[in-house]
Amino acid sequence: MKFLQRLLDFYINSSIHVALSVYSLVQLTHILFSISDDKSTSLFSFFGTIVGYNFVKYDALARTQKLEMTIQLKVISFLSLLSLVATGFFFFQLQKCTQIIGFIFLAVTLLYTFPFFPNRKNARNWAGIKIYIVALSWVGVTLFLPIINTNLPFNSYVFLVAIQRFILIFVLILIFEIIDLQNDDPHLKTVPQQIGVAKTKRVGVVLMILFVLLEFLAKDFKVEFLILKTGLAVTTISFLLFSNENRSRYYASFWVESIPVFWWLFLVVLESF
Repeated sequence: MKFLQRLLDFYINSSIHVALSVYSLVQLTHILFSISDDKSTSLFSFFGTIVGYNFVKYDALARTQKLEMTIQLKVISFLSLLSLVATGFFFFQLQKCTQIIGFIFLAVTLLYTFPFFPNRKNARNWAGIKIYIVALSWVGVTLFLPIINTNLPFNSYVFLVAIQRFILIFVLILIFEIIDLQNDDPHLKTVPQQIGVAKTKRVGVVLMILFVLLEFLAKDFKVEFLILKTGLAVTTISFLLFSNENRSRYYASFWVESIPVFWWLFLVVLESF
């Protein structure tokens, strides 16, 4: 049992799980826009997420020398190095315009980690802004990169899905902020810190209802997409309502981040029949 728990901890701490969540959202984008051959974007997003998240998580600790190099961290460092090589390889498989957008998100990651201005905090510690930076980054990587790389037009449905994707990621982050409420620096001014847990949950529920209703604005309305997004909304709302500060760290870092994975796999199985 201890071995399985250590394996799960490594799987989460090494950012493989969050990378799989990003990969799943890219695959959902492929399904929504009938993209059949774009493995480069999917794998670039997967390995890039491992590199980016591990860099953000462990860089500050390493620079302040508060990080003890355990066996797990050494393996994570090696995995991150391999992922960096893989990210570089798949980066050069992308279209030129997609590479430019990829550089933009690299700049966002650096801004999120390093203070760019003297006597200023990095973007991760900017009061009240972290949730928007993360949500926008996920929308860019999981939606805009596949669209750009396959030369699809930026029509009204792309922007509709962009709003929906932003809402979904925003609400998922709200769950993390509720669970981390007791540990977060008060100066971060997260949503639960500013308006309280109860109001945060109400905001999240309203946003997810809007997430579903927006689907009716699609010009090429499809019932199967409405069912998919309703399922995503119901699942997310359920996790949001049952979230609190006393939940295990696995509640958010494993189960909540599994929501996109579950719905992608559900569609894969559904399409196989």
